[in-house]
Amino acid sequence: MNILLVFAHPEPRSLNGALRDIAIRTLEAEGHAVRQSDLYAEGWTSEVDRADFPALAPDGRLIPVAASKQAFEAGTLTDDVKAEIDKLLWADVLILQFPLWWFAMPAILKGWVDRVFAYGFAYGVGEHSDRRWGDRYGEGTLAGKRAMLIVTAGGWEEHYAPRGINGPIDDLLFPIQHGILYYPGYDVLPPFVAYRVDRLDEAGFERVAEGLRERMRTLATTPPIPYRPQNGGDYLIPSMELRPGLGAPGASGFALHRADADAAG
Repeated sequence: MNILLVFAHPEPRSLNGALRDIAIRTLEAEGHAVRQSDLYAEGWTSEVDRADFPALAPDGRLIPVAASKQAFEAGTLTDDVKAEIDKLLWADVLILQFPLWWFAMPAILKGWVDRVFAYGFAYGVGEHSDRRWGDRYGEGTLAGKRAMLIVTAGGWEEHYAPRGINGPIDDLLFPIQHGILYYPGYDVLPPFVAYRVDRLDEAGFERVAEGLRERMRTLATTPPIPYRPQNGGDYLIPSMELRPGLGAPGASGFALHRADADAAG
């Protein structure tokens, strides 16, 4: 398979850097073709501004959604953005790797999404009517491809458990996994998360490394998170609310958008 790893850590000698190298070596040993976008090393520009839309008139009002649509359709996106879109089209699998900073991805990676997931490419795709609300959440430009996260966290695993003080890790990562990856069509694999990374000794590091190696070896066969497809019948259109009767009685929140939530009821 063709695999793109987008790496977002400022220090190549960090734990993240070591895990990145392990992931790439394992994937290549399995016969996969791997490309990397190392955002800090490449000096990636994270902010969306007028420089992203060179065709916009100097006195024109910048409306980012409209400007993104026009630039994508006209082929006037900047070269760095075009290059990343080409990588995404090339890749069968997208891996986003980052440290969890303040309960989210680093700003540089969010900026990569903001700039690369252009209107007409990652969103604003398909028919919008009383029968369909676009090709998204399980459909879209990137449907049929796989994606996953490699995440490091300083806190204990228990802190991110269902009753943990930081909130469940699945909830914290939901906006990325469901809202950024599943939205344009990716089949999203369960994340690989390493905890207490600031306190790992040599034995602890090797346990994490071997877990990552195994995830890379099984990239093609790991079942994806069973998110509900938007246009599969589970949602009312155009309100996009889950149909009555689906999900466990009295349940709410992110877990409702997984098809296996029905089994829990």
